[in-house]
Amino acid sequence: MNRLSCFLIIIALCAELSNGAALQPLQPLLKDSVHFSNSLQPNNILKVHCITDEDDLGDHLLSHGQTYDFSFYESIFKTEVNCGLWQGPGFKFYALFKAYEGGGAILHYGKKNFWDAREDGIYFTHGSISPKLEYKWSAHVLAPTH
Repeated sequence: MNRLSCFLIIIALCAELSNGAALQPLQPLLKDSVHFSNSLQPNNILKVHCITDEDDLGDHLLSHGQTYDFSFYESIFKTEVNCGLWQGPGFKFYALFKAYEGGGAILHYGKKNFWDAREDGIYFTHGSISPKLEYKWSAHVLAPTH
């Protein structure tokens, strides 16, 4: 077999492994996941909107104490999940951030990112340690009218 054929076979196998399909009959690979929880004051709705490399996951409205999560297989290429959270009257307060980043040379099967919306900002943990304040809420800035 020539080198090009070997290279193409290796690339195809790596791409298949990154999707978790090749090993599933033998041993299921754990999906990575992103979790959001609303720890805001009662009656304060949290709006979550995330976009992955492949999908727009749409708006999800969480009441106090509710959670929203999704899972996926990390790609051998870069995997990103960008999200926006909004809360307050008219969803005036917001935070835009990268909720997950992975892929490349090191794959993270089973990686969990937990985001907790609180009154003073967005807290983050992988679940093994206490959440830490990662982002503060910003307020809408209205553009001046001329």
